[in-house]
Amino acid sequence: MVSIASARPDDVAMLAALMQEMDNFYEVANPEPIEAKIRNISSMLSGAGPSAVVLLAWERGELAGFASYSYLWPAAGTTRSLYLKELYVRSGYRRSGVGQALMERLFGIAREKGCSRIEWTTDRGNCAAQEFYRGIGAEPRPAKLFYRVELGS
Repeated sequence: MVSIASARPDDVAMLAALMQEMDNFYEVANPEPIEAKIRNISSMLSGAGPSAVVLLAWERGELAGFASYSYLWPAAGTTRSLYLKELYVRSGYRRSGVGQALMERLFGIAREKGCSRIEWTTDRGNCAAQEFYRGIGAEPRPAKLFYRVELGS
């Protein structure tokens, strides 16, 4: 049985470790040190007006995955959308319903908050994620291009 809960300040170290695992999965060239992850996550979760919301998925007392999201405005007209920035499920928990449970909770939150849509991206090479998203009824939207400007620290 998967349970979903909002991340709390005392979850920071476990979330940082899971995000470090995610960096390895995505083969991040220069991952930030664990200390920086802990500091940044703490700031994001507890700062004035948190930058994002993090949902944690637990199975049998183990952290199985997470989803982080924020809101974008305006979306359709003057409505807002829920933007899923990251969805990650530990390898041992994939295809066990953890990702599905996180997405269902996100859909529920979006409806509760009056969002007109949920949006997200995935890497072109992440075929497993694309298959998962198709399985929940989502199709890619080729009408938009994604841009990024890297800011130096």
